[in-house]
Amino acid sequence: MSDRSAQDGGPDAPPRASWRAHMGAVFGFFTILPVAGGPVPLAGAAWAFPIVGAAIGLAGGIVALVAQALGLGPWLAAVLAVIAIAVLTGALHEDGLADTADGLGARGGRAARLDAMRDTRIGAFGVLALVLVVTGRLAAIAELGATDGPVVGALVVAGALSRAGLALILQGVAPARGDGLGHGAGVPSPEAAVIAAVIAAVIAWVAVGLVAALAALIVAGLTCFAMAHLARYLFGGHTGDVLGATQQIIELTVLIAVVAGR
Repeated sequence: MSDRSAQDGGPDAPPRASWRAHMGAVFGFFTILPVAGGPVPLAGAAWAFPIVGAAIGLAGGIVALVAQALGLGPWLAAVLAVIAIAVLTGALHEDGLADTADGLGARGGRAARLDAMRDTRIGAFGVLALVLVVTGRLAAIAELGATDGPVVGALVVAGALSRAGLALILQGVAPARGDGLGHGAGVPSPEAAVIAAVIAAVIAWVAVGLVAALAALIVAGLTCFAMAHLARYLFGGHTGDVLGATQQIIELTVLIAVVAGR
């Protein structure tokens, strides 16, 4: 992994990769798809996070629509949509959510919390967090499906904004450790993080309209801000697990915002 000066375009920076290489790197990281993106640092492709997130949400939305077209109710359609997203992503972010919750429940200081997050066993806090967040996502998707709401658009927006939030966290919060996924992802340039946020905002506007998009943007921004502070003060920075938890919490709050603002 390149150091920060290389990622920010310093004298040791590698040649600029094509947008296809960037997209391939992000798809290859966020999904289980066998996409070859070339040797592109993840942080260097941060602008593409919301695009890949929108594609993941679109896949889940299509599954929900097909399920309802086959006569299944909104709750079954929601379950299948969430399963499809989890399978497509290899439950990458759900794993981070569970580990972060276990870290929050650990007794002791930052070192104890970080150690708990590295424990491969899931604890009571991790189980509770998964149950509550997944149930919340299911309820929001089912609510939209039952009221002819923008199910596909909501999942697209949630996927885009939640991954754009990861770019902002990576840019604005230092890693808690000198190793691990969070450290290895690198630091996006401020420009890349801003571009990711702008792309996510445009996707939200197109997908669910101005009012719901504004509600989703406000909620996503506040959630990202809260998770950044939680990472700094409880863990001493971000980790791969904190990033996963951030994605899950933003996705949940954005879905709720779309339900409320539709």
